[in-house]
Amino acid sequence: QVQLVESGGGSVQAGFSLSLSCTVSGRTGSTYTVAWFRQAPGTEREFVARVSASGNSFFSAESVRGRFTCTRDTTNNQVFLQMNRLKPEDTAVYYCAAGSRPYATLPQDYPYWGQGTQVTVSS
Repeated sequence: QVQLVESGGGSVQAGFSLSLSCTVSGRTGSTYTVAWFRQAPGTEREFVARVSASGNSFFSAESVRGRFTCTRDTTNNQVFLQMNRLKPEDTAVYYCAAGSRPYATLPQDYPYWGQGTQVTVSS
């Protein structure tokens, strides 16, 4: 089993930054790709970014590319989502998820999920 716990959400004004953390635990957690998804009310869960198990490879969705960065601290089993130049449309509950497929971007490819953290961006 793999457990994930997010932290760092909050409310900010547009143009500002927030950083989310995801602590990964469990015997195989360090071998999994970790991704960030988000879900706004009335919408489907959307892929945001993912980082490889080694932390050497990062990929982000076009909607956040150039603004969001996903990094991994393999020593402490943490994954971070640095969100810069936030926009009101970034408002959502953000989830981290873990899975064994290295290039996955669909929610169903990630069997392990955190509880989510709210990010609210006001204009």
